[in-house]
Amino acid sequence: MADKSMDGLNTFTDQGNESKVDTSKKMRVAIIGCGWIAENHVKSLLKQPDVEIVAGADLIPGKAASFMEKFGVEGAKTDYASHKELLADKSLKLDAVSICTYNRQHAGPAIDALNAGVHVLLEKPFTVTLDEAVEVMRAEKKSGKVLSIGFQPRMDANMKKIKEIVESGALGQIYYIQTGGGRRRGIPTPFGTTFIEDETAGIGALGDIGCYSLDMVLNAIGYPKPLTVSGYKSAFFGKDPNYSGYKKEKAAEYAQKFGVDDFAAAFVRLEGGIVLDFRIAWAMNLDTPGDTIIMGTKGSLRIPSTQCWNGTVGGPMKIYHEVAGSQVETEIPVITMKEGLFDLKIRTFLDACKNGTPAPVPSSQILYNQAIIDGIAKSAEAGREIEVVIPEI
Repeated sequence: MADKSMDGLNTFTDQGNESKVDTSKKMRVAIIGCGWIAENHVKSLLKQPDVEIVAGADLIPGKAASFMEKFGVEGAKTDYASHKELLADKSLKLDAVSICTYNRQHAGPAIDALNAGVHVLLEKPFTVTLDEAVEVMRAEKKSGKVLSIGFQPRMDANMKKIKEIVESGALGQIYYIQTGGGRRRGIPTPFGTTFIEDETAGIGALGDIGCYSLDMVLNAIGYPKPLTVSGYKSAFFGKDPNYSGYKKEKAAEYAQKFGVDDFAAAFVRLEGGIVLDFRIAWAMNLDTPGDTIIMGTKGSLRIPSTQCWNGTVGGPMKIYHEVAGSQVETEIPVITMKEGLFDLKIRTFLDACKNGTPAPVPSSQILYNQAIIDGIAKSAEAGREIEVVIPEI
């Protein structure tokens, strides 16, 4: 039985809001870390009419130069031995940097850039540990510059609709959330071992795609503080030389290099009496660990899972509730986006830098996301529930 009384939730269209970009002043941007994810950054930055890519740096000699040449970025300086040299080059007159390094190199360059008075777009995950995130935020607070974390799913209209539904009160008081997702076979090794070695990645599926599924629900409910975490993680597939992905890539030796998680799960208690049931996978013998569910006293929302986390929803969402004594379901049609989420991530960051407005994905929220990830890792290692303690910024 469909409910016709909630037309405000049943009829959605993409309005395609367009804003005019002021091109009178070019934003001078550098890229730190010129690997795979940086390709998405440079492609999007090149679309922006108010951006000039002036420099790039990478730990591998010559990589930044070949990267800029590949994408036709002319005049960008790349003869730097490190990101520190780039940031010390006053001739660049930098406004902002995109930090696209591997996970364990997120915190250092972000802190150095903020200390140099430069705005920062930091790829996800925020950092590897909670303590690193705190140090980055202390540098942010001191600098007064914009720090935005690279969570482009936030820009998806369907994600925004989830938050609107919760904030409308249609679900009542939220008390239980189930979320997660993953891939049946999807350990990210086509680009080498950066994602799977502990010395570069630090965390696996937990930070790579787990941070997104956490953000989807935590942002919707206003990012309550995490209180306790009981976590679990494993690496059965990543450490198996017979894993199908390794065979396809003829790289059975990757199993010995695998030093992170390929599956994680947790039970998290949040402020406000909310409990969060979480699971995430790079590989599993299952099509999905389940849909995302937000349960409330007036209604519950089911968000269909995707085959592989792609930043949106897997189909029309449904609200299960009661109207005039009847148990009904309200279907929420999928909203089609006209703009790419990555382009929106870049554009909203640039606008915040230019206009002096808050970061589109603020560190103050993602700190709690990172605290949960950190808590899961620590709890899994300890084999027991732990209290989440967040240092003062």
